[in-house]
Amino acid sequence: MPIRKFPEEHEKFEIQAYKKPKSLKLLKETNIAFTGSPRKHPYDPDRVILITDPYSKITSYYEFKTADISYVEEMVNLVDMDGETVPMVRIWVKKKSIGARASLFIVDDTSG
Repeated sequence: MPIRKFPEEHEKFEIQAYKKPKSLKLLKETNIAFTGSPRKHPYDPDRVILITDPYSKITSYYEFKTADISYVEEMVNLVDMDGETVPMVRIWVKKKSIGARASLFIVDDTSG
């Protein structure tokens, strides 16, 4: 069966250019790594949203100030069955920074 639809590149999200750290050991000592798909914050250009698993039905995300991000590594993009790509990155966030973590859930009665 021939492939009819090939992966296409969609909107690329540029956080900002980061220089590679001089010492990977120092980066690991002073930062914590988070992996996900970056998105622009809807109303604050000084923040970034990182969706942990973009294809999951129960998704969660992190929100960080861009000033607290020390380094960004591009990861392998995810491709869905329709050929749409989702960029993935690993961001290194300074320890002791304030971040927000959100998990979505369905409100429902839990009684049996």
